[in-house]
Amino acid sequence: MIAAVDETHDPALQSWVESANDPATDFPIQNLPFGRFRRADDMDWRIGVAIGDQVLDLRRARLLETYDMNRLMRLLPEVRQALRLAISQGLRRDSPQESVFRDALVPQSRVRMGLPCEIGDYTDFYTGIHHATTVGKLFRPDNPLLPNYKWVPIGYHGRASTINASPNTFKRPLGQRMPPGATQPTLAPSARLDYELEVGLIIGRPNPQGEPIRMKDAEDHLFGVVLLNDWSARDIQAWEYQPLGPFLSKNFASTISPWIVTMEALAPFRRPFSRPEGDPQPLPYLDSPGNRERGAIDMGLEVWIQTSAMREAGHAGDRLSRSNFTDAYWTAAQLVAHHTVNGCSLSNGDLFGSGTLSGPMPEQAGSLLELTHGGVQPLRLSNGEMRSFLHDGDAIVLRGRCEQGGFRSIGFGECAGTVQPALDPGNL
Repeated sequence: MIAAVDETHDPALQSWVESANDPATDFPIQNLPFGRFRRADDMDWRIGVAIGDQVLDLRRARLLETYDMNRLMRLLPEVRQALRLAISQGLRRDSPQESVFRDALVPQSRVRMGLPCEIGDYTDFYTGIHHATTVGKLFRPDNPLLPNYKWVPIGYHGRASTINASPNTFKRPLGQRMPPGATQPTLAPSARLDYELEVGLIIGRPNPQGEPIRMKDAEDHLFGVVLLNDWSARDIQAWEYQPLGPFLSKNFASTISPWIVTMEALAPFRRPFSRPEGDPQPLPYLDSPGNRERGAIDMGLEVWIQTSAMREAGHAGDRLSRSNFTDAYWTAAQLVAHHTVNGCSLSNGDLFGSGTLSGPMPEQAGSLLELTHGGVQPLRLSNGEMRSFLHDGDAIVLRGRCEQGGFRSIGFGECAGTVQPALDPGNL
């Protein structure tokens, strides 16, 4: 079932953690996202909840007996909701638990954040229809969407070992490229490195192999949502992706935000899901009354760039685009139902990527491939620099925020990554 609005979403709630009452914070008391952190003297990851500019250590606050996030995520929905209520009550202004909880707080500035859970498998979908259409036009102007797109959630299996928590840095990838007019490929650093604005879905409860998850039960298996940048090497991809799809062009780095915003926290921001007039309706196994009524998630998304020159000048960076998770052609529940309809078993901690989420307008594109029309129309940044694709030293920051009249807005924290120079292929 889709989580319902309850007392933890009351916009009048205030916290004794004063930074949580700032209207600009991503982490008011109505949010309460989960993550894993370490203090400087810690050997093991601890489970924390973000509240304002602080982290609440759940074990020190006597709310958990474990530091195993994956074990927590397996809890039944009603148990998770009870834990959320207990955290909310303890953080509210005038709570009798304030002294215990205060001893369990640590400033976010004094901890290192890690991956929010152990990620075993990663599946990347292609739910952004505006992205799919724009990119399709670059290669197939008369037929940008293939015939299956509006019937089946397209996806491929990625690589979990190179998923890192924000903020992270990574080396520009090496790979085979076929230069224009050449007769054989060369091994070289990617010259067309790109970002992809995505949303990540975290699986909480697994299903046995051979037992599909039905639409009415799909959200019971979802723990929450993160921001995801699935970096892409477009030139490597163009050479390798036929006939089997992405490989080295996609598995060198992915960055996710370190806080999981739970499905319960997102309850006020659910929206009806419907298809544009004239489009086919989903097959019955991808349809349900609940999904039609509240399947979409209203989540505003932004992409920012800060170049090396901007950093040196103290420039905060430029916003490149804005879009929304409601631009996705398939909902979170539909991805879960489709992934398992063949009997595939999901594991606790699996990550689903939404695929690039672009809006309907050109300036709402979720990648440089779209914004620069395949690299032929470079962007001019506010400091005069030009970009067709990413340069070494460029940092990309993804931000997300849910807003709805009558409720406190909540955020996801930053998803930030910086490109470092590639290895010298001559040394391989």
